[in-house]
Amino acid sequence: MKICHVALLVSRVFLVPFASAQHLSASQAKGHEGETATVCGVVAGTHTATSSRGTPTFINLDVPYPRQVFTVLVWGEDRGNVGTLPKDGEHVCVTGPIKDYRGVPEIEVHNKQQVTR
Repeated sequence: MKICHVALLVSRVFLVPFASAQHLSASQAKGHEGETATVCGVVAGTHTATSSRGTPTFINLDVPYPRQVFTVLVWGEDRGNVGTLPKDGEHVCVTGPIKDYRGVPEIEVHNKQQVTR
């Protein structure tokens, strides 16, 4: 009985936010910072900052850097959990909390369950 309650709590905390996430285009994500959503678009460019702390990979959807409208951020430590990163021209959706980074909305991806193609 106790295990059943723990499983229910875990599913509510971790699965429900993703299951009920609204779907947005990359350009619609601005103004939804702080919300959990699924943001979809076409990969317009990627860059891995190999000399930066944490080795982040930036995946810009619909519009390339420096005029990007939405960024998917994958930290180096999460690359193994995320798997193969999407390539330029590929349609991708990412789910998670939308954050603002210097005026550009982004979602940090920590595992492959956050990414659909």
